[in-house]
Amino acid sequence: MKKLSLRTRVLTGAAVVAALGAGTFGAMSAHASTPAVVPAAVQADAANRNLRQTTHLTVEAATKAARATLDAAKKENQRVSVAVVDRNGNTLVTLRGDGAGPQSYESAVKKAYTAVSWNAPTSELTERLANAPTLKDIPGTLFLAGGAPVTAKGAPIAGIGVAGAPSGDLDEKFAQAGVASLGN
Repeated sequence: MKKLSLRTRVLTGAAVVAALGAGTFGAMSAHASTPAVVPAAVQADAANRNLRQTTHLTVEAATKAARATLDAAKKENQRVSVAVVDRNGNTLVTLRGDGAGPQSYESAVKKAYTAVSWNAPTSELTERLANAPTLKDIPGTLFLAGGAPVTAKGAPIAGIGVAGAPSGDLDEKFAQAGVASLGN
Protein backbone atom coordinates (compact mmCIF):
# COMPACT_ATOMS: atom_id res chain seq x y z
CA MET A 1 0.00 0.00 0.00
CA LYS A 2 1.24 3.42 -0.92
CA LYS A 3 2.13 5.78 1.94
CA LEU A 4 0.09 8.99 1.94
CA SER A 5 1.75 12.34 2.24
CA LEU A 6 1.57 14.34 5.46
CA ARG A 7 -0.69 16.89 3.79
CA THR A 8 -3.15 14.23 2.62
CA ARG A 9 -3.23 12.60 6.06
CA VAL A 10 -3.91 15.95 7.79
CA LEU A 11 -6.69 16.86 5.35
CA THR A 12 -8.25 13.41 5.63
CA GLY A 13 -8.12 13.55 9.44
CA ALA A 14 -9.68 17.00 9.46
CA ALA A 15 -12.47 15.79 7.17
CA VAL A 16 -13.18 12.81 9.46
CA VAL A 17 -13.26 15.04 12.56
CA ALA A 18 -15.57 17.52 10.78
CA ALA A 19 -17.92 14.71 9.70
CA LEU A 20 -18.09 13.27 13.22
CA GLY A 21 -18.66 16.75 14.70
CA ALA A 22 -21.43 17.49 12.21
CA GLY A 23 -23.10 14.19 12.99
CA THR A 24 -23.00 14.84 16.73
CA PHE A 25 -24.25 18.42 16.29
CA GLY A 26 -27.04 17.24 14.00
CA ALA A 27 -28.14 14.61 16.49
CA MET A 28 -28.14 17.14 19.30
CA SER A 29 -30.03 19.70 17.19
CA ALA A 30 -32.60 17.13 16.18
CA HIS A 31 -33.10 16.18 19.81
CA ALA A 32 -33.34 19.83 20.88
CA SER A 33 -35.97 20.64 18.27
CA THR A 34 -38.20 17.84 19.45
CA PRO A 35 -40.27 19.54 22.13
CA ALA A 36 -41.03 17.90 25.39
CA VAL A 37 -44.64 17.74 26.41
CA VAL A 38 -46.05 21.21 25.86
CA PRO A 39 -48.89 22.18 28.17
CA ALA A 40 -52.12 23.27 26.54
CA ALA A 41 -52.58 27.04 26.33
CA VAL A 42 -54.68 28.46 29.13
CA GLN A 43 -57.59 30.51 27.94
CA ALA A 44 -57.47 33.83 29.81
CA ASP A 45 -60.83 35.49 30.20
CA ALA A 46 -62.82 37.33 32.82
CA ALA A 47 -64.25 34.06 34.13
CA ASN A 48 -60.78 32.70 34.88
CA ARG A 49 -60.31 32.69 38.66
CA ASN A 50 -56.57 33.28 38.25
CA LEU A 51 -57.05 36.73 36.79
CA ARG A 52 -58.08 40.00 38.35
CA GLN A 53 -59.00 43.13 36.49
CA THR A 54 -57.85 46.37 38.04
CA THR A 55 -58.31 50.04 37.28
CA HIS A 56 -55.26 52.20 36.73
CA LEU A 57 -54.87 55.93 36.29
CA THR A 58 -53.52 56.89 32.87
CA VAL A 59 -50.43 59.05 32.49
CA GLU A 60 -52.63 61.70 30.87
CA ALA A 61 -54.96 61.75 33.87
CA ALA A 62 -52.02 61.79 36.29
CA THR A 63 -50.52 64.74 34.45
CA LYS A 64 -53.87 66.56 34.48
CA ALA A 65 -54.14 66.05 38.25
CA ALA A 66 -50.55 67.19 38.82
CA ARG A 67 -51.11 70.36 36.78
CA ALA A 68 -54.35 71.11 38.65
CA THR A 69 -52.49 70.66 41.93
CA LEU A 70 -49.75 73.09 40.93
CA ASP A 71 -52.33 75.58 39.65
CA ALA A 72 -54.18 75.48 43.00
CA ALA A 73 -50.91 76.13 44.85
CA LYS A 74 -49.93 78.92 42.47
CA LYS A 75 -53.26 80.73 43.12
CA GLU A 76 -52.20 80.96 46.76
CA ASN A 77 -48.59 81.90 45.97
CA GLN A 78 -47.27 78.58 47.27
CA ARG A 79 -44.22 76.86 45.82
CA VAL A 80 -44.71 73.12 45.96
CA SER A 81 -43.81 69.85 44.32
CA VAL A 82 -46.44 67.28 43.39
CA ALA A 83 -46.20 63.57 42.75
CA VAL A 84 -48.76 61.12 41.43
CA VAL A 85 -48.19 57.41 42.01
CA ASP A 86 -50.15 54.42 40.73
CA ARG A 87 -51.90 51.75 42.82
CA ASN A 88 -48.61 49.92 43.29
CA GLY A 89 -46.79 53.04 44.48
CA ASN A 90 -44.87 53.52 41.23
CA THR A 91 -44.36 57.15 40.29
CA LEU A 92 -46.38 58.22 37.27
CA VAL A 93 -45.72 61.97 37.30
CA THR A 94 -43.69 64.39 39.40
CA LEU A 95 -43.62 68.13 38.94
CA ARG A 96 -41.42 70.46 40.94
CA GLY A 97 -43.01 73.88 40.93
CA ASP A 98 -40.95 76.99 40.35
CA GLY A 99 -39.14 77.88 43.56
CA ALA A 100 -40.13 74.70 45.44
CA GLY A 101 -37.58 73.59 48.02
CA PRO A 102 -35.22 70.71 47.24
CA GLN A 103 -36.75 68.49 49.94
CA SER A 104 -40.25 68.90 48.55
CA TYR A 105 -39.77 66.57 45.59
CA GLU A 106 -38.99 63.43 47.61
CA SER A 107 -41.51 64.33 50.30
CA ALA A 108 -44.29 64.62 47.71
CA VAL A 109 -43.51 61.14 46.35
CA LYS A 110 -43.55 59.63 49.85
CA LYS A 111 -46.82 61.33 50.77
CA ALA A 112 -48.46 60.05 47.57
CA TYR A 113 -47.16 56.52 48.27
CA THR A 114 -48.46 56.67 51.84
CA ALA A 115 -51.91 57.91 50.77
CA VAL A 116 -52.42 55.16 48.19
CA SER A 117 -50.99 52.46 50.46
CA TRP A 118 -53.57 53.10 53.19
CA ASN A 119 -56.32 54.58 50.99
CA ALA A 120 -56.58 57.57 53.27
CA PRO A 121 -55.47 61.19 53.37
CA THR A 122 -52.13 61.39 55.13
CA SER A 123 -53.52 63.89 57.66
CA GLU A 124 -55.78 61.10 58.95
CA LEU A 125 -52.88 58.69 59.02
CA THR A 126 -50.80 60.97 61.23
CA GLU A 127 -53.50 60.58 63.89
CA ARG A 128 -53.07 56.79 63.75
CA LEU A 129 -49.44 57.13 64.84
CA ALA A 130 -50.59 57.69 68.42
CA ASN A 131 -51.85 54.09 68.53
CA ALA A 132 -49.24 52.57 66.20
CA PRO A 133 -46.03 54.62 66.34
CA THR A 134 -44.05 52.06 64.33
CA LEU A 135 -46.09 52.81 61.20
CA LYS A 136 -43.67 55.64 60.49
CA ASP A 137 -40.86 53.07 60.20
CA ILE A 138 -42.27 51.51 57.03
CA PRO A 139 -39.85 52.30 54.17
CA GLY A 140 -41.00 54.84 51.61
CA THR A 141 -43.75 56.33 53.75
CA LEU A 142 -44.13 59.81 55.19
CA PHE A 143 -46.82 60.44 57.77
CA LEU A 144 -47.30 64.17 57.28
CA ALA A 145 -50.38 65.89 55.90
CA GLY A 146 -50.26 66.46 52.15
CA GLY A 147 -51.21 63.15 50.54
CA ALA A 148 -54.59 62.18 49.11
CA PRO A 149 -55.77 58.89 47.60
CA VAL A 150 -57.53 58.66 44.25
CA THR A 151 -60.24 56.01 44.28
CA ALA A 152 -62.50 54.25 41.82
CA LYS A 153 -65.42 52.23 43.14
CA GLY A 154 -64.03 52.61 46.65
CA ALA A 155 -60.63 51.13 45.81
CA PRO A 156 -57.42 53.14 45.65
CA ILE A 157 -56.00 53.54 42.15
CA ALA A 158 -53.47 56.31 42.74
CA GLY A 159 -52.11 58.76 45.28
CA ILE A 160 -51.30 62.45 44.98
CA GLY A 161 -48.69 63.94 47.27
CA VAL A 162 -47.79 67.58 47.74
CA ALA A 163 -44.95 69.12 49.71
CA GLY A 164 -43.46 72.57 50.10
CA ALA A 165 -46.26 74.76 51.47
CA PRO A 166 -45.76 76.14 55.00
CA SER A 167 -48.27 73.63 56.41
CA GLY A 168 -49.39 70.12 55.66
CA ASP A 169 -52.99 71.33 55.64
CA LEU A 170 -52.21 73.50 52.61
CA ASP A 171 -50.31 70.67 50.93
CA GLU A 172 -53.29 68.40 51.39
CA LYS A 173 -55.73 71.06 50.17
CA PHE A 174 -53.73 71.26 46.93
CA ALA A 175 -53.59 67.47 46.62
CA GLN A 176 -57.37 67.34 46.98
CA ALA A 177 -57.65 69.90 44.15
CA GLY A 178 -55.73 67.42 41.98
CA VAL A 179 -58.09 64.61 42.96
CA ALA A 180 -61.11 66.82 42.23
CA SER A 181 -59.77 67.62 38.75
CA LEU A 182 -60.11 63.97 37.82
CA GLY A 183 -63.88 64.15 38.32
CA ASN A 184 -64.20 66.79 35.58
